[in-house]
This record gives sequence, structure tokens and C-alpha cells, in this order.
Amino acid sequence: MNNSQARLRGNEGSPRWLRRIRFFFSFMMVSTLISAAGIIVLALYLRSDALPAVSVSQTSSMYDLHGNLIDAFHSGENREIVPLEKISPHLINATVAIEDKRFFSHFGLDPVGIARALYIDAKTLSMRHGASTLTQQLARNLYLTHERTWTRKLKEALYAVQLELQYSKKEILAMYLNQIYLGHGAYGVEAAAKLYYGKNASELTLAESAMLAGVPKSWKYYSPYMDWDKAKARQRTILQAMADQGLVTIAQAKAASAEQLNLLPLKKSTPSIAPYFQDYVRSVVVNRLGLDEELYESGGLKIYTTLDIKQQEEAEKAIRETLRPGSTELEAALVAIDPRTGYIRAMVGGTDYGENQYNRVFSTTRQPGSSFKAILYLTALQTEGFTPLKKFVSEPTTFTFDKGRQSYAPSNFGNKYFGEIDMREAIARSDNIYAVNTIMEVGADKVIDMARKLGVTSAMDPLPSLALGTFPVSPFEMASAFATIAGGGVRIEPTAVLRIEDADGTVLYEAEPQTERVFDAAHAYVLTELMESVFDAGGTGSRVAAEIKRPVAGKTGTTNTDAWMVGYTPELATAVWVGYDKGRNISSVESHQAAPIFAKFTEGALEAVPPKLFAMPEGVVSAYIDPKTGLLATSECEGSRLETFVAGTEPTTYCSEHGSKPAAPETPETKKKEHSWWSDLKRWWTE
Repeated sequence: MNNSQARLRGNEGSPRWLRRIRFFFSFMMVSTLISAAGIIVLALYLRSDALPAVSVSQTSSMYDLHGNLIDAFHSGENREIVPLEKISPHLINATVAIEDKRFFSHFGLDPVGIARALYIDAKTLSMRHGASTLTQQLARNLYLTHERTWTRKLKEALYAVQLELQYSKKEILAMYLNQIYLGHGAYGVEAAAKLYYGKNASELTLAESAMLAGVPKSWKYYSPYMDWDKAKARQRTILQAMADQGLVTIAQAKAASAEQLNLLPLKKSTPSIAPYFQDYVRSVVVNRLGLDEELYESGGLKIYTTLDIKQQEEAEKAIRETLRPGSTELEAALVAIDPRTGYIRAMVGGTDYGENQYNRVFSTTRQPGSSFKAILYLTALQTEGFTPLKKFVSEPTTFTFDKGRQSYAPSNFGNKYFGEIDMREAIARSDNIYAVNTIMEVGADKVIDMARKLGVTSAMDPLPSLALGTFPVSPFEMASAFATIAGGGVRIEPTAVLRIEDADGTVLYEAEPQTERVFDAAHAYVLTELMESVFDAGGTGSRVAAEIKRPVAGKTGTTNTDAWMVGYTPELATAVWVGYDKGRNISSVESHQAAPIFAKFTEGALEAVPPKLFAMPEGVVSAYIDPKTGLLATSECEGSRLETFVAGTEPTTYCSEHGSKPAAPETPETKKKEHSWWSDLKRWWTE
């Protein structure tokens, strides 16, 4: 008998039960090996396979020039992502204790919890118990819907394992805490901490953390704003769970339960700060800078702007107190620019943003009236033969143009005429005849060229009426133009956005405003000195002179439908427009409303800034002149005044051949001494 026959006979002779045991163990061994291989292959696949793409919405924030928060905004989800290190350990422990106490030991699925949930669901013939771990909840929130189906549960389990294979426990916990919804529009623990307690998530106490950790189960039941008793009971349950798991002591849990929580009042929908400015910033970021609109709304951007919240509040207050919103349909717009930097410091586009989001700072283009004369006279001062002493006769006059084919007969307000006057008196009294005489000599084309250099882009035709501001412009254009004059002839591109950072702190944009000298500082200073007369007695701005306690230059403008006041100090150039949206005529009282708004805003905005004189540049001289003759004054000339000239354009003869010779005109070498005396006089006058 050979060996093969012996083995065969031995097997045939074995008992049946022994053969079955051998077969079972062989089957189990093969099945185990196949299952293990399958699990290894599945794990390798899940580890290497990319998870579905997900975009987590984050709240973007806008800040003013000093770093103060203007507003936080989002597209449906108020969320601010923070690293785990910036979340209170109390909140982390409370969340794990109540939601998933075996979080740090399972692989994304909790076998004990699954077995218990399956037993209950089978017993009740329902699918109400999901046995969801924190990882499963995160997978569902990131990639799936909340439908109760076995398919969704299977996908949820696979994604949970995949998350565990591709991320550490700390990373998963951080994602979960930044993802969960905690009621009242707050997504993630940072937004919730600020909503409920007005503090960062890193600052939460044990009591605050336990209360907050109870909200995700159902904010409608466990939010302290919805049901205080249920929220308090949930807090006690969480504190007990933390004590049972050794995360806190019994004494600490009891103390936290007894602690009085300082919940903030639930915010109601209220108008945000500077809403018109915010709309403008949005248009700049999306339309001009080209950032994606979705990124703007939900990318967690930090947008640093040029707005000054204090000055913005003063602007809104000045309009509110002057016009009394709601009493009439009269509207207003105000925009203020720092001439030293080009920064837009305040912007009000209307009396009530809630009623109308139409931003009149840009969208309203109206005839600026006499406020446009500043551009006219700036052009004239750079034309040979024009100085502050240039004289024209203020009287009814008909001007012919277009080679005599057309005529133009302007009139003064109230048909008041002043005879022979010079440029200073013409500016102070806003004389129209003088202005048209000026544009006829200077040339309308040159005035338009100057307007373009100053930032005025609206359409204008080279007609005599241009001198009186008959072509519509926006308040923004006027503020930009006057800021260039206030800046001594240097035009700095008006800027609203200084810097944009993404959620990780990477700088996406940093402003580099274009700067250009468009005319010399000497002419700017002479025009400034002339426009200070607007606020002197008899000037069109004299009504508000007593309200302004600092040197200021400006120009009023009035048409049948509009009232303007555009002016500046060394620190701020401001344009104010008042009128009706549909171009309805304004009353005589309404025509004087722009100047008070300008005065209140200027003083309020610069309240903490000491008054400063406009700095006299090189190339300027001052001399006492006789207004009657336009010559240098002597002791025999009555009513002499100190006038400022671009060096080389001052008069060189005297009003009386026999009078004593006056002091020499001011030069760069002597101006400091003379200007000190003049400064003292002006300071006394303003005080």
C-alpha cells in the first residue's frame, strides 16, 4: 500500500464532524484573508482617493482707516474660521463629551454606537438613530444632504473613514467646530461666541462653553434665546458628562452650572455703518480690481479701507440735523477726501439708505453752479494778464461768441450788480458777469482741459455758460477737483481700498494711488487765499462763517434745482449737494442748506485737529494794495488790503506818487516775518 492510498483511506475513515470542523476553519481562514486584503485595498483606496471638493463659506470683514470694524458680511453663512489653538479647551472638551466621547479612539465609525443604534432602529422599525460620530457629522455637513436613507448613511460612513485616513483627529475636530451651525445665522464657534457672548472662541469660560456646546443638537430647542430652561438643562447635562469622563471635577461642574451668563441681546437687523461707502467698496473690489463676487461675499476677506468712522458719523449727523430726514423729499450727498493722501474719509449718498440705495455721490450729476468757478479762476490765474487784481465791470452784459453768430446774456442772482470789481470780490460775491468775462478771455477749451486734469470726467462743451457751472457733474468729481487744489496742485487718485487679505492673511491687493502734479503750488495757494473770502462778511458763505473755527476755502453753488458747497481745509476737501432726485426746483430756504451741512461736518470731523493755516509755498509774495486802483498801497491810500500773488505778477507802482513808499513786497526771504503777523491777525479773526 503506497502513501497516497494510506492518506485517502485515512481521510475516508475520519468522522464526519471532524471533516466539517476542518472545512469551517479552512473557510474562515480564507475568508479572513480575503476580507483583510479587501479592507487593506479599500483603506488604501480611500486614503489615496480625493474627497469631494467643498467650499466653506466664511464671513468677510471691512475695516476703517484705524482698524475699526465697519461691517462683517456673508452670503447666508456668518462664519469666521479659526485654528483649534484659538478655541477654548472648555468648548472642545464639552463638544467631545456630549457628541462623541470615543472620538479619539475610533476610526471615524463607532462600533458600539452602531450596534446600539441598529438594535433600536430594528426594534422600532425606524431610522431615527444614526450613531453619528463627530467625523460622520462633519462628512454629512460637508458632502451630503440630511435625508434619512441607507444610501446616504453608507456614503456618510465611507466619507467618515476617508476623513480619518486623510486628516488627523485635531484637524477633523477643527473642521467640525468651524463648520457646525449654532443658530441665529452663526456658523462655527467663532461667529457663535461673538453672537452669544461678544467675545472670541478662545475666551469662553467653562459655563459659556457648556451652554454653547448644547446648541448644535437643535438650536430651536437649546438656544438660550429660544428656550432658556431647555438650554440650561442641556448645559447641566453636558457638565455632568464632562465630570463623568474626568474632563472636569464635580466641583467645577457645579460652579459652572451656577455661574450667571452674560448673554448679549440678540441683534436685530439695523442699518450698518456707511452703507453707501460699503456699496462703493464692493463695486471697486469686484468691478475694478476683478476679485470674484463669491470670494468677496463668502471668502473670509479682510478689506482695509480709507473711511474714518468718526468723520463718517459726523457727516451723517450733519445731514440728519440739517435736513431732518422724512420731513420732505429733499436729498443730500456728501463726500470728503483727504487732499494729502487721496483717501476717501466719509461718504453719504442720501438721507436714508433703507429707503433708497441710490448713491448720489456718484450717480447724481447736476449743474454745480458757481462752485465750478473755482476751476475757471484756477485756469485764469495761470493765464497771462490775470491776477487777483484783474478788474471787470459787473453790469448787465450780452456776450457774443461763435464768430458773432450766437449771444449769451447772464445775470447775477437777484439782479444785483457791483460795478468795477476784482477777482477777490467776484469770488466772494459769486458774480456771474465777471466769470463770463473771464472765460471769454481765457478760453472755454482751457477751462475744460483744467477740469480734466482735476478729475472731472463728465461731458462739457466749450460755451460761455460753462463759467457758471451749467454742465452737470457729480459730487465726487467736485470733491476730487477741490482736493487737488487743497493739495497744492498735486492730484492723488481718490482711494477707498487700501489692502485686501484673504482668510489666510495673504495680501491679494495693496493700493498704490497714482500721483501727478497738474499745476504749481503757487497758483493753488493764491486761489485758496481768494476763496477764503467766500466766508468773509458779504461773501456767499458768510452765513456759516461763525460755525467754522479754522481757516477754510470754498465756493458755494446754486441753481434752480441744486445747492452746493464745496470747500477744504488743509486736511479735508468736502463736496455737499442738496436737491431733489427728480430735479424739482428748490426753495430759497432749501438753497442755503448745503453750506450748514458743510460747516457742521467740517468742524465735527476735525474737532480733535488743531486749526492750521494753509502752508505758503515758494513762488508766492504778498503786498498791501489799494483795491480802488489795484496798485501798491501807500500811507495816503485808504482801505488797503494785503493781497497774495504768484511772484512776478504783483503790481510795481504805487497808488500815490507823493505818498511814502511802503514796505517792499513779501519775498521768500521775508515772507516768514510778514506771514507771522498775518497769521496772528487771521487767528484773531477766526477766534
